[in-house]
Amino acid sequence: MYIHILGICGTFMGGIAAIARAAGHKVTGCDANVYPPMSTQLEAQGIALIEGFSADQITLDPDLFVAGNVVARGNPLMEEILNRGLPYMSGPQWLSEMVLRDKWVLAVAGTHGKTTTTSMLAWMLEYGGLNPGFLVGGVPENFAVSARISGTPFFVIEADEYDTGFFDKRSKFVHYRPRTAILNNLEFDHADIFADLAAIETQFHHLVRTVPGNGLIVSNGNDANLERVLQRGCWTPIERYGVAAEWQTGKRYADGFDVLFNGTMQGRVRWELFGEHNVANALAAIAGARHAGVPAKVAIEALTTFKNVKRRMEIKGVAKGVTVYDDFAHHPTAIATTIAGLRAKIGNARLIAVLEPRSNTLKQGALKAQLADSLNEADQVFCYSAGLSWDAQATLAPLGAKASTSENFDGLLAAVVAAVRAGDHVLIMSNGGFGGIHDKLLGALA
Repeated sequence: MYIHILGICGTFMGGIAAIARAAGHKVTGCDANVYPPMSTQLEAQGIALIEGFSADQITLDPDLFVAGNVVARGNPLMEEILNRGLPYMSGPQWLSEMVLRDKWVLAVAGTHGKTTTTSMLAWMLEYGGLNPGFLVGGVPENFAVSARISGTPFFVIEADEYDTGFFDKRSKFVHYRPRTAILNNLEFDHADIFADLAAIETQFHHLVRTVPGNGLIVSNGNDANLERVLQRGCWTPIERYGVAAEWQTGKRYADGFDVLFNGTMQGRVRWELFGEHNVANALAAIAGARHAGVPAKVAIEALTTFKNVKRRMEIKGVAKGVTVYDDFAHHPTAIATTIAGLRAKIGNARLIAVLEPRSNTLKQGALKAQLADSLNEADQVFCYSAGLSWDAQATLAPLGAKASTSENFDGLLAAVVAAVRAGDHVLIMSNGGFGGIHDKLLGALA
C-alpha cells in the first residue's frame, strides 16, 4: 500500500510513518514545519518529505491519505481530498486497524511524563527479552528511533489525550484498547480543544472503559483527578503508585532509590536521572512491565542503562563553562517540575530559564496565571513572547527584575548571551524547535 501522511513531522505521525515503512508500505508525507529530530529521522529512513500542503500533491495518487490532527478544514490538500471523495483516515485509526489489533498494548497516558515513562517501559520490555514494538512521542536514546514494529505480541505506546483529527474529536488513546494502561497524572491542558478539566476527565474515563477485566490499570495514587475518573466506574484491577500505595519508594540514595511492592523490597534503582517526576515515572513503568511478564527485579535493572529521551533535560553542550539543556516542558506544572529537578542536581549554581510558551494552551493564555510561580526557582528568566495573545511582561511581573521578555528572537538570544557566565546552567524549554536557539547560544558563547 502507498500512503501519504499529512502532518508527518509531528512526533506521533512521524512514528506512524516509520512503522508503515517498516511494515513494507510505500510512505511519503508533507508538513508545514520541518525540524529535527523528526525530520532527520524520517530522511534517514528514506521517507520523502514535501514542504507545505499544496493541493497538487493529489497527483501522487496514494492508496490512502493519513491525516494528522494538525490538519484542519481549509487545508488545501485536505479540501481536495474531500472534494474528490478520496480515501483518508486518522493516524490513530490506521495504527489501531493495521498494527494494534492483535497486540498486547501497553499504553501510557497522562498530562505529564508520558514520553519518558513510555520510553522506560519499552526499554524494560526490551531488557527483559520481550522485543516490543513501540511508538513514543520523542526519540528514546536507547533505541535511537521513535517507533518500530516487531514480531512479538507486545506494543508500547504513548497514549495522548489530544483529539484524533478534525473529523474525530475523541482523544487519540480511545483507539488503542490497551491491556495494560498507565495513568501518570491528570491536569487541565489543551485549552484549544477542551473546555475544562471535566471534559478531559471524561476522555480519560473513555480510556478506562476500554481496558479489559483481565488487564491492569496502573494509576498515580496521589492524583485526586485520576481517582475521580476511576470512581466513575472501573472494571479492571488497579495497582497504584505513590504514598500509601502498592508501589512505593523506600530508602533514597544520591544515585537512586529502593522500590517496594506491598511493602516488600523489589530492588534498588541506580541511575543518573533526577527529579521526583522521574521517580514516579519509574514506579509506573516497573508496575506496567511486571504485568507484561518482566519481573520487577529485571525492570529495575533495566533502569541502570536507561538513557532517557531526546529533549528531556538533554545536555546540548558546554561552552565557556556554561551548560545548555534542552527540555520539552511547556505546561506550568512540567516547567516547575523540570526546574526543581535541575535545581536539586546543581545546588546553588545559577539556573537560567529560557522559555518559549509555544503550546496552544499557553499561547491562548489559559494557564498564564501559573507561569510566574512555575519559574520562581530559576535565578533568571527569559521569555520569548512573539505570537502570544497576552502580555508576558505583565504576567511575569511577580518575578521582578529577574524576568525579561522579548518578541524579537535575535534580541532574546543576545540578552541571554550577555547575561550568562561560567558555571551557569541554561535550561531552554519549548515544545518546538525554538529557532535552533540551543546551537546558536552555544555558538555565540564559543
